[in-house]
Amino acid sequence: MTPTESSALLSEPSEPTAAEQRESSIREHETRNLWTLAVHYVVLRTSWIFKTESVIMPAFVDAIAGAGWIRGCLPVLNRFGQSIPPLLFSDSLRNAPQKKRALMVTSLLMALPFLTLSAIWFVTNDKRQVWLPPVFLLLYALFFSSTGLNQLSFGTLQGKLIRAERRGRLLGLSGIVGSIFAVTCGWFILRAWLGLPDGGFGYIFAFTGTGFVIAGLTAIAICEPADEAHAPRKSGKHQFAEAWNVFRRDCRFRRAAVVAMLFITIQFLFPHFQALGREGLTQQQQAFHLMVWVVAQNAAVGFSSFWSGYIADRCGNRLAVRLQVFATALTPLLAIALAGRTFGGHNYFWIAFCLLGFTPVTMKTLVNYTLELADPVDHPRYVSTMSLCLAIPCLLSPLVGGLVDLLGFRPVFVFISLCIALGGLLTFRMAEPRHSRPDFDD
Repeated sequence: MTPTESSALLSEPSEPTAAEQRESSIREHETRNLWTLAVHYVVLRTSWIFKTESVIMPAFVDAIAGAGWIRGCLPVLNRFGQSIPPLLFSDSLRNAPQKKRALMVTSLLMALPFLTLSAIWFVTNDKRQVWLPPVFLLLYALFFSSTGLNQLSFGTLQGKLIRAERRGRLLGLSGIVGSIFAVTCGWFILRAWLGLPDGGFGYIFAFTGTGFVIAGLTAIAICEPADEAHAPRKSGKHQFAEAWNVFRRDCRFRRAAVVAMLFITIQFLFPHFQALGREGLTQQQQAFHLMVWVVAQNAAVGFSSFWSGYIADRCGNRLAVRLQVFATALTPLLAIALAGRTFGGHNYFWIAFCLLGFTPVTMKTLVNYTLELADPVDHPRYVSTMSLCLAIPCLLSPLVGGLVDLLGFRPVFVFISLCIALGGLLTFRMAEPRHSRPDFDD
């Protein structure tokens, strides 16, 4: 072989590896996938407004039972479903060739409990049946187990298909458009249904379930290259051990998890905001105010999604989390003030629900922050571990509900506000993943 031939061979480009081909495919379809995931979230948000955790679901519990401790069970089932099932499923999702299938199936599973509740409400004349509260709580637990798996699938798929610098755009785009659709449906449809003699819950839950079905079907349009299996499936005990290992060894994750656990105490109060605001209102006034509160909260989700995504893409998720947590800390105090007569009473109580709109956005920002702490292969484990950390404080939620019955709203709301404010102060100890290296304990 002559030197010329040898040089020509050396200059020939090598065939791209499987990993390079996969990365090229992801980049090629990134914009399409961003829009598809945005559409999925918009449909999901529009459906979710008809089962808002701070308004509709507690009102439904009051319609079938009414006890504060039962309302206090809702956050426990909420966070349990969004933590334990995702943790146990994280390895299976990591080894799944395509994550979009999990997104589609879990969205369909989210629809099942609400379609069932809708059917029960239509065929049951006496709404205070003794069996209805336990059946509702069971379906509620099944729904949030499916929701936890859905959020894990969405977060993992987002981490795989969308670059960190564009995830804020996805959050902002889906949040603002989703809020426009959700608020429009809430204003023109939800108000009429809430005014029905039975509260309209049959129609409300049928709308919610149908929307989740449509959201699941949008996942078909996602263009996702297949992944290779990374490791054999591990036992549940090993999954908990790995979650503890993430918390123990990764200082950056641990600091964020502590902030998240203090922030999530706002969910203790979710079932009680509407109970506080409805004091002294007639049934017709309650229907109107419930609709206004739902609209206000979901409009705020769109606004906070937009500016949070903008800040996250340009300054990092840490700053976005800090601002969101401090805003959330003001919410219980504002609710107490507006529930009185100082600022005009119930006519302005919707402002408190505007600040409550930061809660789901903050949780998504925490997921985006968590994604930046780990390599893509570890995204399911890190996201599921963060979900578990968010669930631990919510075990105290029934106790908080009992304290509301015993002590009243004011002392409980003030204490929760102080806890969240402490979380805001601790954000100053969080690392900025885009400007720092991994920090592990020995």
